[in-house]
Amino acid sequence: MPAINLRGPPPGGRQGVLAAVLTPSHIGFLRPSRAVHPFQRGLMPALTPAQWVSLIRTVFAPAEGRDRGIAFLMDLPDDRVGDSPPWAERRKLVAQWVRDLAAARELHPWEVVLLAIPNVGVNNGELPGQVYLCPGERPPAHARDLESRQALPLEEAFSRWSIWLALTEFSATAPLKVAARRRGDFRAATMPGFSTDMIPALRLPYDEIHRRVVRLKELLDEAEGASIAFHFSSGACEGLFLDLRFRTAHASSGLLHENGSAGNLPSGESYIVPYEGERPGEPSRSEGILPVEFAGEIVRYRIEENRAVEVLSQGPASDEEARRLREEPAYGNLAELGLGVLDAFGIQPVGRTLLDEKLGLHIAFGRSDHFGGVVGPGQFSTPAAALHIDRVYVPSLQPSIPRVDCTLVMPGGREIPLIRDSRYVISFEGS
Repeated sequence: MPAINLRGPPPGGRQGVLAAVLTPSHIGFLRPSRAVHPFQRGLMPALTPAQWVSLIRTVFAPAEGRDRGIAFLMDLPDDRVGDSPPWAERRKLVAQWVRDLAAARELHPWEVVLLAIPNVGVNNGELPGQVYLCPGERPPAHARDLESRQALPLEEAFSRWSIWLALTEFSATAPLKVAARRRGDFRAATMPGFSTDMIPALRLPYDEIHRRVVRLKELLDEAEGASIAFHFSSGACEGLFLDLRFRTAHASSGLLHENGSAGNLPSGESYIVPYEGERPGEPSRSEGILPVEFAGEIVRYRIEENRAVEVLSQGPASDEEARRLREEPAYGNLAELGLGVLDAFGIQPVGRTLLDEKLGLHIAFGRSDHFGGVVGPGQFSTPAAALHIDRVYVPSLQPSIPRVDCTLVMPGGREIPLIRDSRYVISFEGS
């Protein structure tokens, strides 16, 4: 096994590693059996109005005089992006929840509405300029059905409803983060790809989750780098160094109590954007080789200065990824180092990034401006091409890379072992 330099990239370059974009073709093998954890016992297959009210109060802490109502947002298939059974089921579920909450006014004082948009076709792409009100028993099933619905400018919708839940097919996290930060008068929980098998994660003790992700944020804030070693099932080992200088981490615990914020629900991660080299004369030190498994093929990206600049491997997936990098260089930006904590609470992967990334270490490519980075829609060929894709490192999701180690490099070269064999080795007690 080759030695891994945990202090940073040596002169002349180094070998490194990353892995795992989850595409629809991968979903079939991402559903392991689920052990019942104590936090999950006695759960029902869906949330009742009373449970929704409790969740909303926990996540958003609504306040009289400040909050103006709740908007549930869904996106719709069109002739370009066809429907799927999970997507259709999610829309039915959301519409039912909105009807139930709207009818249960004895439990809460909020106006509750359902809004719809045509899908934007890509995760974290820019949202359309208007939304459509969808009252009644039958929600629209296709984007063309919106022609008969009342349209409302998106900015006006933000001013009318201060709490948003976006249960969309394509993630709306980036545009909602940017809009919430810019306006400061609403907050949003984003739930892309939500499915009923994620409901157990909505019932976790979010105060304890908050404590853990704050501890990780504190460590990431202090760190100047992260050295990650990836151990392959073949016995090989490669490493990646991420430059964490000049950045502030984020704690995403699922608690969104203040306007101006947006984040995932379910949640439970701390994350940071690697330094992208925007300071004159100060290039990013992120460097390595990133292997990503696509349905059995390992695509190997060469990273320089926090960008994937070349695909070294050969094969159909490698050829496709090389084409994407040529056509969209901003796609190769390393946009996030994320550290999920929900694995400790017995949550298992479901084949959707919304939940799976909260289970352990993950790294993202693409857009970073919504997390405090500098790569946004303007760096892509068109705003519609902007995307943010996570690669999740959980053994059951990446069987070819069953073990991951991560060591934080602190000022002065001090090292803090963070993860060994895909498990945290720091203590969360007393944090």
